[in-house]
Amino acid sequence: MPAHDARAIARAFAPRHPWGNRWDYCYVLSKLRSDPLYPGVLDALRGSRAPLLDMGCGLGLLAHALRHDGQMQPYHGVDNDAAKIRRAAGVAGRAGLAASAFEVMDLATALPAHRGSVAILDVLQYLPADAQSALLRRAAAMLDGDGRLVLRMTLADGSRRGRISRIGDRAANWIGWMQFRPRHYPDADALQAQLRQESLQVDLSPLYGNTPFNNWLLVARRA
Repeated sequence: MPAHDARAIARAFAPRHPWGNRWDYCYVLSKLRSDPLYPGVLDALRGSRAPLLDMGCGLGLLAHALRHDGQMQPYHGVDNDAAKIRRAAGVAGRAGLAASAFEVMDLATALPAHRGSVAILDVLQYLPADAQSALLRRAAAMLDGDGRLVLRMTLADGSRRGRISRIGDRAANWIGWMQFRPRHYPDADALQAQLRQESLQVDLSPLYGNTPFNNWLLVARRA
């Protein structure tokens, strides 16, 4: 993301006092400048007015990126990390983020009622295979109108990028940024086949950017 856009979005996460903790601000700024995730997701959602459910929303960064991009669809972020949700809600409130809500929820056991678009970004690999399939079935059933299902995940393909991704995911758990270690990396063919069985049109493309990771973006719509 261009530096001026990244700084504008990250500013909401800066501490209110000069001596405050700058971890979230530095993380957000680094994430936006180095990871092609948000430009890719913004492109995938642009033009849709369907309400968006962000499963595994973390700090709610996608909501800020959407508003900065001029996308005003209602946003509902859920995550199992209560500390991140607390910070996400606080930052969104201070920033005056419109039509945005945040909720603590374990996606392995519960999902909110929703109709519209669904984003599942860097979440699938933390669920076992059967839970992934169940989550995708329920997410597909939520699509309504011009809603899109947007996934970003690391795929299991035995590549060097895949091995580096595994190391990165384990490191994120080791330092405490992610609460769990990865459980199952999805297979590209099986993933697309399941979504096509749900009568969805599927587009899968690499989203490496300048990173060494094996990240892919999948966008699905009603056929």
